[in-house]
Amino acid sequence: MRVLVDTNVVLDVLLDRRPFADAATQVFALVEESKIEGLLCATTITTVDYLLGQALAPKQARGALQRLLGLFEIAPVNRSVLEHALRSGITDFEDAVLEQAGILSGVDAITTRNVSDFRKSKVTVFDPTELIAAVRLAPARPFLR
Repeated sequence: MRVLVDTNVVLDVLLDRRPFADAATQVFALVEESKIEGLLCATTITTVDYLLGQALAPKQARGALQRLLGLFEIAPVNRSVLEHALRSGITDFEDAVLEQAGILSGVDAITTRNVSDFRKSKVTVFDPTELIAAVRLAPARPFLR
């Protein structure tokens, strides 16, 4: 399963935001264990850089970004993504960009704490706890030869 992880979930892990950090950390663990393929929107990286720069020393912030880039694939944001986001049924532009970047990248789902903001999404949306449960309930894929 290819899953686009929203910025709020990433920040829950990096800034240890309680009570959300535990479920977000489990989402990261699913990526680390290759139980899901995790993607981040390109805009998430720039937002995280800015916010971590406010909370951490520059070296720590850049180290966190390097770890993110090592763990996640990046869903690109280009003109097409932006134009489709402008026409999206999702009213919040940042969320619409995330959805459209996910569509371009062929994701199966988005995970966010703001599920209600994605009511009109064309992509399945889970909060982190729902995603964890869905992955646990999914049948194991047989080894293909």
